[in-house]
Amino acid sequence: MSPVQKYAIGAGAAVLLSLIFLPGWVTLLVVLGVVGAPVVGYMMLDPSQRARLRRARKRGIGR
Repeated sequence: MSPVQKYAIGAGAAVLLSLIFLPGWVTLLVVLGVVGAPVVGYMMLDPSQRARLRRARKRGIGR
């Protein structure tokens, strides 16, 4: 299982548990955090780091 799949399963579990145990507005905050954290992390990269990440995705890491 790839690391991306593990992150997706973990995020889905966090959202599912928050839907069950927390009120609606807190669940919304959890969903925004799950979606927003990777976006903010990507936006914090320099343009050269973003280009390097795009190249790594295209050809695969470690190749």
